[in-house]
Amino acid sequence: MEADITARTEDPVVPRRTRLRQQLIRDAKAAAREIAAADGLDGLSLTAVAHRVGVSPPALYRYFDGRQGLVRALYDDLTADLIAEVAAAFHRQDPDDRSAQLHAGIRAILTWSLANPAGFSLLMGDAHPSAAAAEAGIPEVLARELGGAFGELFLSLIRDGVLRYPEDDRIEPVLRSQLTVYQQAVKPDLPLGAVLVMLTCWRQVYGTVGLAVSRHLAFAFPSIDAFFEHMIGDILTLVGLTRSPNLR
Repeated sequence: MEADITARTEDPVVPRRTRLRQQLIRDAKAAAREIAAADGLDGLSLTAVAHRVGVSPPALYRYFDGRQGLVRALYDDLTADLIAEVAAAFHRQDPDDRSAQLHAGIRAILTWSLANPAGFSLLMGDAHPSAAAAEAGIPEVLARELGGAFGELFLSLIRDGVLRYPEDDRIEPVLRSQLTVYQQAVKPDLPLGAVLVMLTCWRQVYGTVGLAVSRHLAFAFPSIDAFFEHMIGDILTLVGLTRSPNLR
């Protein structure tokens, strides 16, 4: 009688050299975060990271292509962390509750920024100009990723017939030209007027989050929550929504 043979599929074994390389990259990125948080971007170098992880600078060079590659890797990782937090906030809400999604997504930006002040500084604060100067692709990274995430929500508001926005010819020509550059980099299928509304919302979010992280007005606002919720109300009104009772 023919033997009954059950085939088994095993995960391929990752070569030791590959595992070590992957671990080195992870360790280097973690060290880069620690150095940037402690010493700012000016203190970040391949040499500093190499010393922190116990290898020579040339050992890191081929993985990060110099300091600019290291800065870009750090910027991409921080952006991914922020976007993951925003996406998780979206997904906790009812998929048809646009108000809760928008509220939760903006709250996630505040929560992440307060927990990662050095990361906020690098992505969109005081350290951003130095990061942008280090690598030409950096200025568009956060706009593309964060703007793209919220752009999907704004497209949903348009499909729902909720969002009202100006026609292109009602936008001043210079501003229209600038909005077009942003639109093409971030969300080409979002109408220019909707892009303007989204950036008007971002203007409020960025200002409030910046105040919270810097504690610039901490003497009057030891907690930013009440001011933040007031801002959320303004944004919801601007995009044609009311506050959801089902925020999670």
